[in-house]
Amino acid sequence: MLKTAECRNSLAVLLILVLVRMLLLPWYPLMDTTEARYGEMARLMVETGNWITPLFDYNVPFWGKPPLHTWMSASSILAFGVNEFAVRFPHWLAAVLVLACVGAFAKRLGLPVLNILIILASTVVFSISAGAVMTDMALTLGTTLSMVGFYLCWQGDKLWGYAGFIGLAIGLLAKGPVALVLFAIGTGLWLLWQYGTIKLWRQLWQRVPLLSGLALMLAIALPWYVIAEQTTPGFLNYFIVGEHWSRFVDSGWEGDLYGSAHDEVRGTIWLYFVVAAMPWSLFLPRALYLLFKQAKQDAAQQVTAQRAIVKRERVEQEIAQQDSTNGLASYLVCWMIAPMVLFTLAGNILPAYVLPGIPALALLLGLAWRDSKLPGLNVIAISIAVLLIATVAVLHFGPGKDKSERWLLAQRSDVLPTYYWQNQPFSARFYSAGQANKIHSLTEVKANNFYLVISNKLKPAEFADCQQVANNNKRGLLKCRRN
Repeated sequence: MLKTAECRNSLAVLLILVLVRMLLLPWYPLMDTTEARYGEMARLMVETGNWITPLFDYNVPFWGKPPLHTWMSASSILAFGVNEFAVRFPHWLAAVLVLACVGAFAKRLGLPVLNILIILASTVVFSISAGAVMTDMALTLGTTLSMVGFYLCWQGDKLWGYAGFIGLAIGLLAKGPVALVLFAIGTGLWLLWQYGTIKLWRQLWQRVPLLSGLALMLAIALPWYVIAEQTTPGFLNYFIVGEHWSRFVDSGWEGDLYGSAHDEVRGTIWLYFVVAAMPWSLFLPRALYLLFKQAKQDAAQQVTAQRAIVKRERVEQEIAQQDSTNGLASYLVCWMIAPMVLFTLAGNILPAYVLPGIPALALLLGLAWRDSKLPGLNVIAISIAVLLIATVAVLHFGPGKDKSERWLLAQRSDVLPTYYWQNQPFSARFYSAGQANKIHSLTEVKANNFYLVISNKLKPAEFADCQQVANNNKRGLLKCRRN
């Protein structure tokens, strides 16, 4: 009875986490620059009907990322219209699919499914990304499916192996070759750790459907790359060489067509992980200690059991039975640290880059506490949901109007042309449905009555016949009339 009550409580906590995140989707504006940029690209995709090459602006192709995240938001716009819920909802669905994949993996291995899913759903970076218009959740879905598929395939389930290659194809369409690199680092480190180099390639060839799996991956992902290059020549050179080499080795890369590259201190990605994986990163040292202690005990028991077995066939049978769980902890560690290993020497990084390793963190903690419940699990998880609600409330009623143009543009009382003076945020284009234009001179304006948005560094008096209607901390909305 007690276990049934605990399961019900855990299920209720998980549903609260998932549903609260979904219900909060429409209650805060698209933030500049990332969310608003990708939201506007999805809106442009629907408006122009160009589903091949995402657009940075009208007639300006966006070569920085593949189109999966744009396809997701654009498809949702067709169903729900142009609004915050529509562009965010598919990324929430991707997060739910990540939870489903991790849950299936945990159940297959006999791990505490609900505990693991609660940890994952309440991790800060996962919770935030589940309702954000970014590329990272789609990449995490692909990475999770590929890592789960590889491990189960290694244990003998070829069908999951093909699922892993589908995951790699999703990653290629979500963020590009970085998905292959993350997968190679995670699985490569584990194979070397667990098996060394002796007969490794033979084992890989025997256990994984390499040729047919690669063919499946390429059949899914490659056609778009070919069509995209044919549609806008130069895409492959910029995306492969620029985005995946120049951006990585040169933090101040001047070839960036869509902004400026970040420049963080090398190794900062590890600090990002600790903060982004809160609150559960605080439990990681204890989890690693418990797993190390358990591994030593298992090794000792295995040696004792093998010494007691006389027949060689019995020894091989024992090893085969234990192979499905041996190495799981090390696999999860390699999966978890793969993003940090990749970006340790990179300065052009963001906190969300650690997201593909977060499912492994949740599984690792579930493995460490597989026979007991993580201390304070439900209380901590509910606290994260409450903090998320409070954060959205603050954004809705306060800082959101300074980080997005939604509030400022909503202050217009007349249907008049709207112009931005010399600088136009992506959120202005999204919330004006592409009707707000950027100008550098009032001679570009043909209308007699119009709205003008200027920086607060400028004074309304500098613009004749204009009166200020509203302003936030960055810009002011003027209503102008020609004599």
